[in-house]
Amino acid sequence: MPERVLAILNRPSLDAPAHDPDAVPVHFADVAQPHLSVMDLAATRGDGVFETLSVCGGVPLAREHHLARFARSAAMLDLPAPDLDAWRAAIFATVAELEPAAEAFVKIVLTRGVEGTNLPTGWAYAEHSPEFSDARTRGIRVVLLDRGYRHDVARTSPWLLAGAKTLSYAVNKAVLREAARRGADDVIFVSSDGILLEGPTSTLVYRRGNTLLTPAPDLGILDGTTQASIFRFAAARGMQTKVGVAGSDALRTADAAWLLSSVRLVAPIRQIDDTPLRVEADLSAAMNEYLLALRE
Repeated sequence: MPERVLAILNRPSLDAPAHDPDAVPVHFADVAQPHLSVMDLAATRGDGVFETLSVCGGVPLAREHHLARFARSAAMLDLPAPDLDAWRAAIFATVAELEPAAEAFVKIVLTRGVEGTNLPTGWAYAEHSPEFSDARTRGIRVVLLDRGYRHDVARTSPWLLAGAKTLSYAVNKAVLREAARRGADDVIFVSSDGILLEGPTSTLVYRRGNTLLTPAPDLGILDGTTQASIFRFAAARGMQTKVGVAGSDALRTADAAWLLSSVRLVAPIRQIDDTPLRVEADLSAAMNEYLLALRE
């Protein structure tokens, strides 16, 4: 069985025709060969959306949360609505084809397709996850960077697509390069008026006493799938959870903090700019063990 799998959807949206009326709904393709037209708007404009699901023990986790977020992002871009049944089937088919591994991921992508054709492009790609044990145990260093928008940008300027998970990742890649220049591993965005937001590929969670806190999705950020799972973990342990609005001082004075994502899972933050932060090794390990044991 392969360690990388590519599955291409014949009809990713019921709002558009199938690419081939006689073809099967999903076909596997050679990962090493080209498949995307150079005229596809994913390549020329970054015009599309995606989700990345963690696969633990052969099970794609938080599927319905990811699919709902996928559909919401597509709606924000006025893309043809994804056929969620087709995408769900593609996710399962891709994972089933992949060589079994303790940890893997599957990325689903929907683009507007070649301009003017009304034929969106869709594919699912799966492979084994990289090694993240150091980030999960020793922790990561982060820097706070200004995203350049006020915290209420999603309400005042919805055309900026804050909170949509789009293929336009040039800024997210640029800030990671800036973090590396500053000797850090990752980034936490703050709004231009000083409100905590999210990482370029992750959700922020921090602890104050017996409460886990995370920034609110209406700040123009993604509602974290891994964060939702960790809040359920916290509730089962008798901890409180809270979604809200806070400035950067709330993070610097927190008892502990983490960046959460679907593939790296829970990475404790050990330093914010030049300020050290305590790494809670036992709690971090328990969070990751909980996520790795999930089967839905």
